[in-house]
Amino acid sequence: MKHFQIVALIFMSVVMLAFKTQYTGAMQGTILPLEGIQEIMVIAGPDTIKVTHANGAFLLKNLPPKTYTLMVKAIPPYLDYTLNDVAVIDSATTDIGQIKLLQQ
Repeated sequence: MKHFQIVALIFMSVVMLAFKTQYTGAMQGTILPLEGIQEIMVIAGPDTIKVTHANGAFLLKNLPPKTYTLMVKAIPPYLDYTLNDVAVIDSATTDIGQIKLLQQ
């Protein structure tokens, strides 16, 4: 019986170590003017996330740590906007600040 308990303890330890803590970060910012925003997207490789906003402000949580591209599709006469190389790190919020869309 003692041998079984030791084997079970070792097995449970291996199983527990197999599950790593997955770290995530976040991205936030503001885009103005409101009437210029058609769509906000965050892109990493083949993955695209459409972002919702409230009065131009957005907060996107639970992002895996990596580098992203933020794209704003604008409504004319405003111009589309792209921000490359936005780094999101473990357990932190990357604040991109305020983006003002330019007009043609």
